[in-house]
Amino acid sequence: MVLRSAGAVCAALTVFGALVLTGPPAAVAAEPPVPTTATSAAETLGAHKPSAEVLRALRRDLGLTETQARTRLVNEAEAGTRAGRLQNALGERFAGAWLHGSTSADLTVATTDVADVPVIEAGGAKAAVAKVALEDLRAAKVRLDAAVVRTRKPLDTPVRYVDIRANQVTVQATSRSAANALVAAAGVDRKLVGVKVSADRPRALYDIRGGDAFHNIEERARCSVGFSVTMDEQRGFATAGHCGRPGDRTTGYNGVGQGSFRASTFPGRDMAWVRVNNDWTTTPDVKADGGRNVQITGSAQALVGAAICRSGSTSGWHCGRIEQHDTSVSYAEGTVDGVTETTVCAEAGDSGGSFVSGTQAQGVLSGGSGDCTSGGTTYYQPINPLLATYRLVLTTSTSATGTPGGVPAESAGTWAAGQVYGVGSEATYGGVTYKCLQAHQAQTAWQPASTPALWQRI
Repeated sequence: MVLRSAGAVCAALTVFGALVLTGPPAAVAAEPPVPTTATSAAETLGAHKPSAEVLRALRRDLGLTETQARTRLVNEAEAGTRAGRLQNALGERFAGAWLHGSTSADLTVATTDVADVPVIEAGGAKAAVAKVALEDLRAAKVRLDAAVVRTRKPLDTPVRYVDIRANQVTVQATSRSAANALVAAAGVDRKLVGVKVSADRPRALYDIRGGDAFHNIEERARCSVGFSVTMDEQRGFATAGHCGRPGDRTTGYNGVGQGSFRASTFPGRDMAWVRVNNDWTTTPDVKADGGRNVQITGSAQALVGAAICRSGSTSGWHCGRIEQHDTSVSYAEGTVDGVTETTVCAEAGDSGGSFVSGTQAQGVLSGGSGDCTSGGTTYYQPINPLLATYRLVLTTSTSATGTPGGVPAESAGTWAAGQVYGVGSEATYGGVTYKCLQAHQAQTAWQPASTPALWQRI
């Protein structure tokens, strides 16, 4: 992949409100009033006012100063909007976007057409020209995933993902011969595949505040709470699917009866939600160090390279970086698709716990390798697909309301709070059509006309 520099353009990522924004249209009578001035992405996502707990963990785990940590969070919020605009502009030629640098000051966007370089640089990013289309790499990964099932040796090649930075599919294997055998069985062009040899074999980390412990009575297992959610009038929390089956009863960190699993998927995905009884109150809090909390304000998906922190009942609060989205991992129990790989450590009992970027919910811990003494790799189930699958609404400090829309929106429809939108999804609001820039669950406070960080008027 060939990189092209955007020069000084990228420096604008460190400035609040650096984007050129289209003013919102007047609200119609049927819609709530909207602000007359647009906020920056950092302000929309709460990145301009990070909590002390997030700053402390970023300083400790990523070796940053407080100023660097603050700057990084702002840059990552602003870069998400820039990347979304460019992805929508490039369409099928888009080949990925990622961040790098200690403060995430550099955003790179890849394309398969060199003619797009000026467009990317004008959009405030460095340009990379990819030889292979993203869809071709994704198709190769699908064939590799299918071949893992046929070989019946999933733990020899436990991890597969599209590496957008290298413009290839990467297979993590216990030996090069195991990787080569998988590639041959899948019938994939060897030139499309990179091999990472590692002895690590990820495992599901077994044994209503995010990060607090809960116990599955039937399985006699301990896991961690992910995020508070609601379904209509029912309250509960999201967690990992391997932590329990529908109907399994739970107790909280204090041993008090808590609720039961309402839905669970594992393997395939690693998602579940637990409905709690009236003794428990859901909150937007995630447990950080020293019993302090980080409050969740939304679920805007962070880019590859962004900082991320995790809360779990065994190892507590730790931070790292997002390495890969849309990863497939084979555990002894089966393969899980669509998880995100990170450099954050974890240990047994942390499963289901919260992953947070700034104040944005990212996902719940699925599994990993290593520990928090020697370091390791972890994988989380993204929160937005979980919310969409189970028709849940994330509990946030901004008091989001609405009826979940079920599956992520792909075609234009009336914007609705509670609906999960992906990059490129279209929605109408006040008679105007908008295109989504960052994957998220819509909130009442995040109407398209007033959040150009999340929506582009078309």
